[in-house]
Amino acid sequence: MAQWTSAVGAAQLARQLNAQQARPQGPGTRKPPAYRALADGIRLLVLEGRVPVAARLPAERELAVALAVSRTTVAAAYEALRAEGFLESRRGAGSWTAVPAGNPLPARGLEPLPPESLGSVIDLGCASLPAPEPWLTRAVQGALEELPPYAHTHGDYPAGLPALRQMLADRYTARGIPTMPEQIMVTTGAMGAIDAICHLFAGRGERIAVESPSYANILQLMREAGARLVPVAMAEGLTGWDLPRWRQVLRDAAPRLGYVVADFHNPTGALADEDQRRGLVDAARSAGTVLVVDETMTELFLDADVVMPRPVCAFDPSGSTVLTVGSASKAFWAGMRIGWVRAAPDVIRSLVAARAYADLGTPVLEQLAVTWLMSTGGWEEAVEIRRTQARDNRDALVAAVRRELPDWEFDVPSGGLTLWVRTGGLSGSRLAEMGERVGVRVPSGPRFGVDGAFEGYVRLPFTVGGPVADEAAVRLAAAARLVESGATSGTEAPRTFVA
Repeated sequence: MAQWTSAVGAAQLARQLNAQQARPQGPGTRKPPAYRALADGIRLLVLEGRVPVAARLPAERELAVALAVSRTTVAAAYEALRAEGFLESRRGAGSWTAVPAGNPLPARGLEPLPPESLGSVIDLGCASLPAPEPWLTRAVQGALEELPPYAHTHGDYPAGLPALRQMLADRYTARGIPTMPEQIMVTTGAMGAIDAICHLFAGRGERIAVESPSYANILQLMREAGARLVPVAMAEGLTGWDLPRWRQVLRDAAPRLGYVVADFHNPTGALADEDQRRGLVDAARSAGTVLVVDETMTELFLDADVVMPRPVCAFDPSGSTVLTVGSASKAFWAGMRIGWVRAAPDVIRSLVAARAYADLGTPVLEQLAVTWLMSTGGWEEAVEIRRTQARDNRDALVAAVRRELPDWEFDVPSGGLTLWVRTGGLSGSRLAEMGERVGVRVPSGPRFGVDGAFEGYVRLPFTVGGPVADEAAVRLAAAARLVESGATSGTEAPRTFVA
């Protein structure tokens, strides 16, 4: 049985390699032998996630024709990659990309730091902001006033409080997506929603297509559920999905589910346009793949000129192909563990029935708080506070990183909460390790990939601003110097920062 889960065509790989060679080289750079340059180019594409791990590469003859080089050059490059652990082969099955044994692989996402550590460590691990007061306090007070009638019941509402389901349905309808309350299930955060979907649709061993990179905690959730993840590389920059790749993966791998973040993608910040949304839904429908669309960032547009495309579910009115997941965590507060799923009524009924063996339901008080926010206009005012915080933090962090680390590369997204940063050739895993020593906590790129990709990246969220953003960049620069020096032992005491 072949070990590859997707394939890369010769013409596609040649385009990627040629684009890579077009990047400026440093002064005095010596030109390596042709086979070595080809092997290094493919290895870098794998480590950056541009070519997924477990992707079948073209046959030697096909790639030689596409690159206009000799077959001997390609054969030597493939042999070098096999020797280094970046390629595996089997007679009759071809060759597919791999990551060497011992390469740092992520085990889990980053858990938030305990509050008592925040005085000495700047936490850039968690893409969440403090609550937008006074709206949290007002929402809880409003919820307490509405609580007494519910206290006289058993308190279990597996599909969610009827009032909140109606409110969420009305909000989708207002966005141009007619929705009934029967199409909504309230969950314990977006993670609870996606966990329920994975257990219903994708049993152990099923394939799930995921963007590469993607949200670290969701990737880990799917791994622990026993899924086989099939990575699909994002398009360059902030341009969203690479539709030809998605079509190929959906056709060749036939995944049961596909997980995507269309709005201000985590971690890249990309915003998929309407043509991409329509095209992906059509491709998924043709392949029999159910799309799980994460909308947790959809309200966090930060620039005045952003024109939001229609939701992905607009291209699947019946809700049979697209399952939409939303949450209060990013737009309002991570401590408000309220999420939801929008889908066809029969899908919702199946999810609700399966929930009896999981968490039974979502806390009533938090549901009442979100209902109060959405029914009083408080939600819109709170989200506007959140946008202002995120915009100011983004601008401060961008300026600070550009000043302290001018070799690091990134595109500035027009929304969301994260920067996806190429670290000038430094190991993201080593930067994360050294960052802990100098008092800044940052997640490395491999946490957001499948099987060790994105070693040359880190994710920086817009969670700090002003002088704290400046200090975070100073500490990141100190971590970078430690990595460049090859430091392996000893510690530099973290400085206490007082905002």
